[in-house]
Amino acid sequence: MALADRCLTLGRDEHSGEVLARDGDPEAHSILQRTGFVPVVRLHETYHRLPVALDAAEERRLAIRAVARLRAVRYHVEADEAFDTETREPHYLPLGSQVAHLAEQIHEATTSDEVSDVLTELTASHDGVLIALGEVLTAAAAFYSDLGQAPDPHTAKRLQYLVEHRLGVIWSDLTHMRNDLADRHQDHPQRRACAAEVGPDEREASAVCACPPPPPRLATSPVAPPTAPAPAARPRH
Repeated sequence: MALADRCLTLGRDEHSGEVLARDGDPEAHSILQRTGFVPVVRLHETYHRLPVALDAAEERRLAIRAVARLRAVRYHVEADEAFDTETREPHYLPLGSQVAHLAEQIHEATTSDEVSDVLTELTASHDGVLIALGEVLTAAAAFYSDLGQAPDPHTAKRLQYLVEHRLGVIWSDLTHMRNDLADRHQDHPQRRACAAEVGPDEREASAVCACPPPPPRLATSPVAPPTAPAPAARPRH
């Protein structure tokens, strides 16, 4: 990540009077949005603004909070004096990051059973992620249906359509894939677990497994010399 992506400006625009935040990376944008800011996508730039029709006190409160949250995770924020305080907020892992951890588990999986278990978290019929997402969209549809403006019933129907005809297809397809993997009990041919040892029946001292070497790591402290290998298994070279 470029150093410039860790820097933002947050202040009141002298022309429009809006409180705007500019620059930053996707994590910074997520923090801004969770603090109430609205993304604005233009042809040559994307920035964030506070919602319209807020009074000055609420604008100041949200701007101070955004600066506090960004600085708490080590972003450099140049802020207007009115928003530049010593306030900091603890940073908690958002729900989306917890769900994204499922992708890390799939990246590290070596068997079909492991991936099946991850997909179960998405597709479980009572409390899976996709079922919960459908409930959120359905609740939003119900909220829109009674909101009172002319486009709201159309928005409610659109949300319900997404639940029934788009999200439902994703859930169905992933459920079939999950069930297929659950029945396979198959090791992934390119991801077999490696014990970093040569088998006890291997005669060639130079024999190594086919696994790629791990990426180099910078030593932060002196490394103790390796112990003598056990007779039953020789470590790789």
